[in-house]
Amino acid sequence: MKTLEEIREKIEQASDRRAELYHALSEGHDPDTATELHQLEKDIERLWEQQRTVRASIRFGDRGHILQRARTEERIERSAA
Repeated sequence: MKTLEEIREKIEQASDRRAELYHALSEGHDPDTATELHQLEKDIERLWEQQRTVRASIRFGDRGHILQRARTEERIERSAA
């Protein structure tokens, strides 16, 4: 898994490239540029999701461990009822 700093750098680079593409499209429509921009938007969204996942992992711990703990607590509650 990438570090937060690596993800931030990639988001910044992608955002800079997105600005360049928007500028190019403002001068006239180009299908290749529009396609690249569309793909870049997907990449940026994926990077933001990755950043949220890493931040949650840092704050709350590993997702698998959290789920395991929640299932254990759920079993204990059911057996107590």
